[in-house]
Amino acid sequence: MYLDRPTLDEFRGRFSESTDPRQWPHVASGATYRRALGELAAFFGCEPVEAAVYEHRLAAEPEEYAAALLRATNTELLLVDDGYPPPGEATAWRQLGELAACDARPVMRIERVAEEGVEAVREQVATARESGFAGLKTIAAYRTGLERERIDASVLAALEANEATAAPLPVQVHCGFGDSDLSLPSADPAHLKPLLEHFGETQFVLLHCYPFVREAGWLVHVYGNVWFDLSLTIPLVARPLEMLREALELAPVSKLLYASDAARTPELYYVAAKWWRETLAEVLPELYGDDAEWAARRVLRENALELYG
Repeated sequence: MYLDRPTLDEFRGRFSESTDPRQWPHVASGATYRRALGELAAFFGCEPVEAAVYEHRLAAEPEEYAAALLRATNTELLLVDDGYPPPGEATAWRQLGELAACDARPVMRIERVAEEGVEAVREQVATARESGFAGLKTIAAYRTGLERERIDASVLAALEANEATAAPLPVQVHCGFGDSDLSLPSADPAHLKPLLEHFGETQFVLLHCYPFVREAGWLVHVYGNVWFDLSLTIPLVARPLEMLREALELAPVSKLLYASDAARTPELYYVAAKWWRETLAEVLPELYGDDAEWAARRVLRENALELYG
């Protein structure tokens, strides 16, 4: 997460997955961005217009501003990808925990370690749990796509080393949309079927998933070693209720995880947490009746604690 004072267009861009500065002015006309401005204005007690929200951000001390938003989420535990933003460029996972006033644990990005070579991947993954990592993560969707025959040797080495340990760590896999570096058809989680079966003792977590929410839900429905979340999806799409309904068409609620993926900006931590709760509050009574509160606790807390230990 960046602690800075972005230009107005940079601020807009952080509410999208676009890295193209020509696109950022258009974000201002997006339904989700405009909704987020209203949420932030209400939180900070300023006029519900872009200029007022942006000026409040510029006037605030960056760490205090971030801490206010993070602590308002009432987060108990943060699991943080240690590879993005790149180390040294933004807030480290320990500092993020301090800002949020909660525990934080790192998730090892395989591609970060792979820069040191395949042997380094095997060695570091083999001792990752003892080193304090809560899980592993791969962004193969960005590098090669998720087709089994294309996945890089370093990712396969990491999965092999992890499965060979006494207690394999959960492995997060970026699926679905992101910035323009990936090919969206190759990020369909359905491509992972051979990998999920080959590494059957590994617990896989499918991240983001949009627009392949139903495909991810099917994988979670048929495989005992697969979980998923709707990070990025809930805070960025204009119809989060539909996405949650699609996610739970097939998938059991005990395998859906709350997450924000608010990697770059503190505002998304706040709006993601708020919108997740509101979305759960509307959809779960339809699906679970009197057990809606139990289901919400599963998604927001219990599932993650059981999975990541």
